[in-house]
Amino acid sequence: MDILGHFTTITEHKIMVMRHCFRIGLYWQGLTHDMSKYMPSEFLQGIKYYQGTCSPNNAERKDKGYSAAWLHHKGRNKHHFEYWIDYSTDKNKPGMTGMRMPRRYVAEMLADRIAASKVYNKGSYTNHHPLQYYLKGKDHYMIHPKTQRELEFLLRYLDKFGEEECFRFVREVYLKRKPHRKRCISIIKGYDR
Repeated sequence: MDILGHFTTITEHKIMVMRHCFRIGLYWQGLTHDMSKYMPSEFLQGIKYYQGTCSPNNAERKDKGYSAAWLHHKGRNKHHFEYWIDYSTDKNKPGMTGMRMPRRYVAEMLADRIAASKVYNKGSYTNHHPLQYYLKGKDHYMIHPKTQRELEFLLRYLDKFGEEECFRFVREVYLKRKPHRKRCISIIKGYDR
């Protein structure tokens, strides 16, 4: 059990996401990001399974077969695509499916993924890490196709143009719903990784 290690890690992450959100104009989301991590149902599990190199939820999942902390977390934080899983209203595709996420939560999810990559990769972090992590698991995500395209585009944009330009694009174009189709197509088609 490492109370100080876990508290320091989640607080460092929260502050980093807050700064990223402020840079893209999401002030309230930046202030309130991941507050549930300080609730006993998440914090105590985080202490118990703390490792410092990856999410304690992975260790809890390995130990128990599920992560109670993650189930609590994803149900309270709209920047996780898992929050948006619901029953389909499409008669041709019954069952559970990903619902479309509002852009402000996709932008917060981007900020969250960047911060998590920075915290866990420490000094070796590059703008490619968030995309690399996303691509590793994308085939099993239950996420709305449009939300998935938007997230992947933003991660590729980050990788190609860097954090400053990516945050400018999110703030001035993506969140304002300005057309950017030509740039999207050229980035996705011309992507060399």
